[in-house]
Amino acid sequence: MNTRATSILTRIRQNHALEHATIHLLARQHPAPRVVARSDWNGFTIYGTLDTARVVAAASEGLMRLQAGQKHLAVHPRCGTNVVVGGLVAGAASSLTLISKDRSPLRRFVSFVGAALAGLLLAYPLGPVFQRHVTTSSDLTGVSIREVRREQRGSLVMHRVRVEWE
Repeated sequence: MNTRATSILTRIRQNHALEHATIHLLARQHPAPRVVARSDWNGFTIYGTLDTARVVAAASEGLMRLQAGQKHLAVHPRCGTNVVVGGLVAGAASSLTLISKDRSPLRRFVSFVGAALAGLLLAYPLGPVFQRHVTTSSDLTGVSIREVRREQRGSLVMHRVRVEWE
């Protein structure tokens, strides 16, 4: 993979980590905030009715804490990565049961459902590991927040957090 593509992927992973840290810190101030967030190569966007000053404070503190080595903030229990990992593991496990032609259709169905459930149970601890090593990077050396901008489209409120690198 070329350096530019690697750089873009690294930025997305860093922004994903900062997004998670921001959500963690917002949740401490306001339990169970009703938000959805999405990261990209240039920053991240939080969708939900939040006070802009609180988003700025949480993003700034999240960046500072990640840069200070608090890597646990890069992983979030409600991340979509967990759903993807769960689906992939459950799908792979259940698909393996379809290979067998020796059993009755009922036994194959029971095996299929059992394998899918086992896959989902296995995915629960795998999601955070996958986040830690694949979809986020807690190394935010040289990263700073460029701006936080509030936008509203109808009833949809969003905050765009733009990030820059040295």
